[in-house]
Amino acid sequence: MSNSPEIRPLHFLLGPLILCVGLVVTGCGKKSDATPQAQGPLPVKVEEARTVQVSDTTDYVATLKSRNSAVIMPQVEGQIVQIAVHSGDQVGPGNLLMQIDPLKQQATVKSQEDTRAAAEANLKYAQQQYERSSGLYSAGVVSKQDLDQTKSALDYAKAQVQALDAGVREQQVQLHYYSVTAPWSGIVGDIPVHVGDRVTTTTVLTTVDKPGSLEVYVYVPVERAPQLKMNMPVDVLDAAGNVIADSRVSFISPQVDSSTQTILAKARIANNKDKLRQAQFIRARVVWGTQKSPVVPVLAVSRVGGQYFAFVAEKDEKGFVARQKPLKVGQMVDNNYVVLDGVKPGDKVIVSGTQFLVDGTPVTPQGS
Repeated sequence: MSNSPEIRPLHFLLGPLILCVGLVVTGCGKKSDATPQAQGPLPVKVEEARTVQVSDTTDYVATLKSRNSAVIMPQVEGQIVQIAVHSGDQVGPGNLLMQIDPLKQQATVKSQEDTRAAAEANLKYAQQQYERSSGLYSAGVVSKQDLDQTKSALDYAKAQVQALDAGVREQQVQLHYYSVTAPWSGIVGDIPVHVGDRVTTTTVLTTVDKPGSLEVYVYVPVERAPQLKMNMPVDVLDAAGNVIADSRVSFISPQVDSSTQTILAKARIANNKDKLRQAQFIRARVVWGTQKSPVVPVLAVSRVGGQYFAFVAEKDEKGFVARQKPLKVGQMVDNNYVVLDGVKPGDKVIVSGTQFLVDGTPVTPQGS
């Protein structure tokens, strides 16, 4: 049988293909002479944890109040018929602020005065009767009993006039309350009522604030009550944390607020340039004392899941290794965290390359 022309090319290519496969297998089986080089310690910058004098402080939300601020409320009920001032007006002591309708009270006073006038006329008649009876008794015309009766009538008339005098004075005082006046010189605050409104003795009409010192009301948790002392420093801070006024504790309440379980502490401050306002909420910093504590740079501290950490270069038998330390930090002082626990003074705190470190990484400390 003759060879098929279609088979010859297949035999012709089979030999080179087998040769190539063998070369590939032989090449894959060869072991590389290159070996990875061992990585040396990582150079890092360190700073020694130093000790500084740190104030032990706590910030609280406090309220400003003035002892020279009067809340004006009426002492009688009635309808407002006149408002004589506007919010922000400067008033003096005794200046009229508002007028409550006095017509009914004026009628009461007039009635009392008329009754007193009648009683005074009766007293005058009783006096005349007594004087006449005294003359007749001296002449032996009337008996002692008649004289005693006129004397009794005179005493009753006097007592009646005195009682009506007291009643008239009381009603006149009540009439005075229908004119609401300023208790001292100051600035009129907000006026929430209007002409025509009916007010009671619990209605706030306005306020009159006298410029002057304010008091900081700080509510301290009862757990820290034993640490509260008179003359303890208190700083008032603005929104940026800057101290705008300083003072000292001038009052510590002997009682605990049952609803909040806090102790009220007060401190007087001067209202320089009217920066602060009555009833204003502010930040008050209570300075409990000072102590020496280690500090570490902010850049050396990381936070994971609410826990603060820092790496410290510690020496072992082979050199230095990075050890991750959990920290308990306090306030910040000049771009440093005050460390309450976790780092001791003199520890070499790593301040660079911390993102490449894990606990136990060999390092070479370098000065910062």
